[in-house]
Amino acid sequence: MTDDEAAAYGRFAGPPSRADLERVFFLDDEDRAQIAQRRVQHMRLGFALQLVTVRWLGTFLEDPLDVPGAVLEFVAEQLEIEDPSQVKRYAERRETPFDHQRDIRRAYGWRDFTDAEGEFAAWVAARSWTSGDGPKAIFTDGVGWLRERKVLLPGVTTLARLVARVRDDTTKRLWGVLEGLLTVGQRYVLDQLLEVPAGSRVSDLERWRKGVAPRASGPTIIKALDQVAEIGNLELAELGAEGLVPPRRLGELARYGMRADASALRRHPDGRRLATLLATVRHLEGKSVDDTLELLDLLMATELMNKAQNASDKEKVRKHPKLARSAARLAVAVEALFASDGWGGPVYGGRQGSQGGLPPTWRFTSTWR
Repeated sequence: MTDDEAAAYGRFAGPPSRADLERVFFLDDEDRAQIAQRRVQHMRLGFALQLVTVRWLGTFLEDPLDVPGAVLEFVAEQLEIEDPSQVKRYAERRETPFDHQRDIRRAYGWRDFTDAEGEFAAWVAARSWTSGDGPKAIFTDGVGWLRERKVLLPGVTTLARLVARVRDDTTKRLWGVLEGLLTVGQRYVLDQLLEVPAGSRVSDLERWRKGVAPRASGPTIIKALDQVAEIGNLELAELGAEGLVPPRRLGELARYGMRADASALRRHPDGRRLATLLATVRHLEGKSVDDTLELLDLLMATELMNKAQNASDKEKVRKHPKLARSAARLAVAVEALFASDGWGGPVYGGRQGSQGGLPPTWRFTSTWR
């Protein structure tokens, strides 16, 4: 957390919006009954401010009057107090704010953090195990979790250290689960992926991460299939890691393993190194299959389908002269049809020429044919 974020912890960062005022700072009948037990206006107003403050922040302020003016005015308006400035008299007796805090905790069920620390640690562990979120995100959501369950916020350092510690413990447990799935032989093979074999310039892990060049050719397809078989020979799919570890955490490890240098991976402790390599290779299994299918699709499109299309186009071009001659003959026939003197004469009844009732054009067409 930055210094500004730490300073804003458990304090008003600014005036709440009108919607938040109406949602959180509204005084219902139960609130008014508690407030009415105070005799004078400045006591009622001070008590009400502490009540809405703990509801909004999850903690009491060291100075209970250190609230935005909008909050003071909104609460005073609900209590029909015309002069909100008289609240300055609220802390004349030092014990009064603490007595009111005790009454609010008892009436509304607010608990100390020590009473709920175990529950909160379990929530942080579950959140870390399933999501892999960073400590800052868990810290922020943890504040909301505590406030919703009416647990008073501890000091910022106490909460930040607890979140960081539980998250680290959960991450190490995850590494241990994945490492425990591997046989001795698989551990050795995974570690060898980080080494550069003799006669090669890159490690096997880097070669797998780079994949096969996307070229539409038979040799490239064969090379891609060989890599699929090479990765699958580690038999990591049979370990069932996806059933023991949330997929999101495996994906997180795989993303790191896909971009980290081999030298950096070698420096990690055994648990983190082997867990990262396992997740990365499982990712590469799927990636290598997908890449091979894309290459096959590319080969089909460029080599087979394109060749078939080219052959079809050539056949169409070859037939063009015949089509042109037939079209010319049809044009001559249509022109003769319209030019015929007998067009429009009777088709039926009486003989016209040697063909009976046929129009002259038909005789011409028949003769032409």
